[in-house]
Amino acid sequence: MVLVNMHEAKTHLSRLVEQASAGEEIVIARAGKPVVRLVPCGPLRTRREFGKYVGQIVMAPDFDDLPADMQSAFAGEDL
Repeated sequence: MVLVNMHEAKTHLSRLVEQASAGEEIVIARAGKPVVRLVPCGPLRTRREFGKYVGQIVMAPDFDDLPADMQSAFAGEDL
């Protein structure tokens, strides 16, 4: 872990970012007290592709049919 003060971090930001990107943990301090940690970002999320599984997923026609007693239980009715 590398501890640097705020002034040094401002002056050498490019170098510190390079070190953090290489996996080194950089802690930036103000008045000797740790304030933030400089770490590399993880991989960015990709956008979801809508319709990717069209035609691959089939839902049975009776998917939401329930027995009468179970239907009444979900509806909060007394048995």
